Amino acid sequence: MKKLVLVLLFAFGSFAVHAQKNGFGLKGGLSSTQVNFEGGQLVPSDAQMGYHLGVFARFGGVGFFVQPEVLFTQTTGQFLEISSLSSIPPINYEAKFNRLDVPVMAGFRMLKIIRVMAGPIASFNIDSSLKEAGTTVQNVDLKKATLGYQTGVGVDLGNLTFEGKYEGGLSRFTENVGSYTADNRLNQWVLSVGFKLF
Repeated sequence: MKKLVLVLLFAFGSFAVHAQKNGFGLKGGLSSTQVNFEGGQLVPSDAQMGYHLGVFARFGGVGFFVQPEVLFTQTTGQFLEISSLSSIPPINYEAKFNRLDVPVMAGFRMLKIIRVMAGPIASFNIDSSLKEAGTTVQNVDLKKATLGYQTGVGVDLGNLTFEGKYEGGLSRFTENVGSYTADNRLNQWVLSVGFKLF
């Protein structure tokens, strides 16, 4: 995974060199994250707030642009374990994710200040864990890397850039949760504010 991260950072550095015509800057923002399960006894809870901080570059021709980013992202997701016995109340769990996210957006400019974009995102697990794991849900082996997609819109006002994106998971963040095998993915809404340095 270290080699892949180095390759991505090198690629981002190369992008930044060529991005001076369009911009290179800092960005940060908030996210609303929900863990999605396709399983009988694990049920998603309410969406949780998270944040991200990092850098972005933007380059391209007339009307078209490519925007790679490198972001540190912290998110959480809560879910319930529903027992088959009605006498046992649901148990709430919280998964905490610290990730290095590398989205690469491509899109079109409209009316000079509006951008429409979509693209893949690679997420690398830095330090993630499952809190308050009981005897049933424990020893969760979180994947070192996952893939997803993002789509959204942006508005540019001078050096300020505003974005709203939806992120969906294309791969599971773990193969199983304790003794349960479930299709588990992270989905989130992301709001960002950026400032172009040049």
